[in-house]
Amino acid sequence: MECTCDEEADITEGTRQTLDHLFNAWLGHLTAGVSPASIMGAYADWAWHIAMSPGKQGQLTEKAWRKAMRLAAFLPQATRGCDCEPCIEPLPQDARFKGDEWQVWPFNVIYQSFLLTQQWWHNATTDISGLSGHHTKIVNFTMRQYMDMFSPSNMPFINPEIIHRTIDKHGLNFFNGFRYWLEDVGRYISKQPRAGSEEFVPGKTVAVTPGKVIYRNHLIELIQYSPTTGKVQAEPVLIVPACIMKYYILDLSPGNSLVRWLVNQGYTVFMISWKNPDRKNRDLSLDDYRKSGIMASLDVINAIVPEHKIHGVGYCLGGTLLSIAAAAMSRDGDDRLTSMTLFASLTDFSEAGELELFIDESQIDFLEDMMWEEGYLDAWQMTNAFQFLRSNDLIWSRVIHDYLMGERSPMFDLMAWSTDATRLPYRMHSEYLRQLYLSNELAEENYRVDGVVISLRDVKLPIFAVGTRTDHIAPWQSVYKIHALTDSNVTFVLTSGGHNAGVVNEPGHRGRIYQIADKSSDAPYVGPGVWRDEVPEREGSWWPEWDAWLKEHSSGETGPPAMGAPDKGYKPLGNAPGQYVLQR
Repeated sequence: MECTCDEEADITEGTRQTLDHLFNAWLGHLTAGVSPASIMGAYADWAWHIAMSPGKQGQLTEKAWRKAMRLAAFLPQATRGCDCEPCIEPLPQDARFKGDEWQVWPFNVIYQSFLLTQQWWHNATTDISGLSGHHTKIVNFTMRQYMDMFSPSNMPFINPEIIHRTIDKHGLNFFNGFRYWLEDVGRYISKQPRAGSEEFVPGKTVAVTPGKVIYRNHLIELIQYSPTTGKVQAEPVLIVPACIMKYYILDLSPGNSLVRWLVNQGYTVFMISWKNPDRKNRDLSLDDYRKSGIMASLDVINAIVPEHKIHGVGYCLGGTLLSIAAAAMSRDGDDRLTSMTLFASLTDFSEAGELELFIDESQIDFLEDMMWEEGYLDAWQMTNAFQFLRSNDLIWSRVIHDYLMGERSPMFDLMAWSTDATRLPYRMHSEYLRQLYLSNELAEENYRVDGVVISLRDVKLPIFAVGTRTDHIAPWQSVYKIHALTDSNVTFVLTSGGHNAGVVNEPGHRGRIYQIADKSSDAPYVGPGVWRDEVPEREGSWWPEWDAWLKEHSSGETGPPAMGAPDKGYKPLGNAPGQYVLQR
């Protein structure tokens, strides 16, 4: 039987798509998941606009001449060492050249020259007429990464700190560093966590708050923690962590566990522990995470505490999912939530920080090809992307300390947790990137749940939102937009620290500061910059503020509920932290 022309075309098209998928998947392993087409397109756009901007070229030429003159004027004074006035200061967050060894000749000339060159390239990759904002960010970011790679601090023979260490150790620092490098390469190839992480095992040294798994399905385990007080607040707390991370960032060591602290304040706490997906879960959708995660958990909690509403708490993507669930519940008349807390969670993705660099049609299509092969986004790709965003802190500082200085960086609980990454299913991650990041459907009121559009303006719950000052994943200015997206009373906290350390902010941790202010639903909107300038700073942890806020929105104390509800099919299945958190 002969094939028709249409059938032949279909076969050819299917073969073409398969070849494209396979090639891009193979290429993605070489580029760490970054689309070469996206990067090359941005640089081509930048080069053409530079070529068509003689005014910008003249400005850059003038800047190069002035910097050369500043460096030339600096040279005769450089031999004066620490008393010499530098011609350029490092940025406040740049600690690479703070040591006294860098302030003497010739190292002061070396690093000053580097900083001037770095500043010139920043000027060359920004403020270019006609160049799209997205391409500007890509070119500026990648050029900054390139400059950081060749920083004098990374060069053993022009870094005075490494030179002094080499003399003191008679070169053994390089020998030890090479051993550490070999060990780390072996662990990376075999996909093992970093050295020292084995000391932080969930259920043994971290995630040790007592509790029981009282529900399990194909996507989650629900943990109910054991009470430590004779009375508890009547309304329980449901915590929804991000599915791109293991939940125990909120239950690290006993001294900095948010879960343990909440239980000790007299709350009944439930925690979702997400399954680490594999090939069989490739078709799990974003809505599956809402229904089988959040909604299923609410059903279980209702069976255990049937007469009281629930405080919903979401962290990062977990907060985004909770916001979607809350909007859908409000639309459908489901009033089981009494409040909503969002930790470093985006609901408007129009300004999503440096992660935007990896979000365009070319990059998403490239990632989809990689996920098509495996059925998921592998954990190492997510980890590499986050480290790439803070390469000076997370990559180059470690290279210097471990491999060139020859000292092992000490492992601690938060760092060990960050190496215990999870995978993301193909369909869910694609929907997440396309619908939320690329199209910003939630903020634009185009996101659909069960085929019907939802709106965050339907959410009338009191909201407690936390942003962190140096967050590169969920910039606090974007987290702040919850004020404009809902008609709720919003209490907003801006705290010191980053995406993780700003949330793991236990009382007693020295050096922490925060700002907090309430906004009623009918108060006029105040922009984030004005808010930050006007709200006074306070010292300490914001956790007690949240405790007071939760109790303000609770109905009082009662006796602790039973562990699970065996008569309703929710009997304890095992001890916390459960099975899913141990999956690799």
